[in-house]
Amino acid sequence: MRPETTQRITNHELANNFIDEQVKEIQSQVKDGRVLLALSGGVDSSVVAALLIKAIGKQLICVHVNHGLMRKGESEEVLKVFKDELDANLVYVDATDRFLNKLEDVAEPETKRKIIGAEFIRVFEEEARKANNKGEISFLAQGTIYPDILESDGVKAHHNVGGLPDDLQFELVEPVKFLYKDEVRVVGKALGLPESMVERQPFPGPGLGVRCLGAITRDRLEALREADAILRQELDGQDIWQYFISIPDFKATGVKDGKRAYEWVAIIRCVNTTDAMEVTVPRLEWEKLEKITIRILKEVPGICRVCYDMSPKPPATIEWE
Repeated sequence: MRPETTQRITNHELANNFIDEQVKEIQSQVKDGRVLLALSGGVDSSVVAALLIKAIGKQLICVHVNHGLMRKGESEEVLKVFKDELDANLVYVDATDRFLNKLEDVAEPETKRKIIGAEFIRVFEEEARKANNKGEISFLAQGTIYPDILESDGVKAHHNVGGLPDDLQFELVEPVKFLYKDEVRVVGKALGLPESMVERQPFPGPGLGVRCLGAITRDRLEALREADAILRQELDGQDIWQYFISIPDFKATGVKDGKRAYEWVAIIRCVNTTDAMEVTVPRLEWEKLEKITIRILKEVPGICRVCYDMSPKPPATIEWE
């Protein structure tokens, strides 16, 4: 459990004290060993990566797997921040075709999730073995945070890297395991990570795979990515816990350039919550909704309608799949 002496990290000074302490602990634990980290670009793994780079530099090997289901610009931001700015020892794996080929014609949501999770483990395993062949890796870093431990009485397999072979013999490095998400964000800011990365919204492990509803097609996935990027641009800075687009696997009749069109529907989902167990739907300004709708219809090929999901949780869930 979280040590009783652990002080809540609420400001830059406390974050810097935490960073100094963790740098010493990491150096003491790792010494001259090599550490492997799956860097998704999410808040937790990004903060752990920046912390480890500060502590041990190139002894850390970050592996970023682009499964083709990332939001627009996210993999590019990971490369820019960690490879270009922080000079990280970063392995970038573009596995888009590999994932999308595996997902072809798969419509059942849970099956999609299992395929994405299993394939990620396989790709990470392969990269771990390649890195290990260049020099033994003794440590695996993970972005485990305190709610993961509370919710699972241990490390969440679906949150972190799960299913790795026993013969890799990793010792875990989990420097933020006693922090809550808001504290991790404060530490990330103190480490100099960009606001867009530190304040990143919750994003499911299967990524856009569970927002491209039904069997994923590349053209619909690309339409989803572009529409979602417009929504994020327009709602940036708004006090909304989470917002995104989903596109179902059916089409609706529309009119474009004076001709009948048969195209997809983009569904806007915005929710506010404190614990993700119950959510409410914010009342967006009509002018803002109208602007988002017009932009999506004009700028994204293949979409002829935009809807706003008004469903609270319960009975609806946050994600559609």
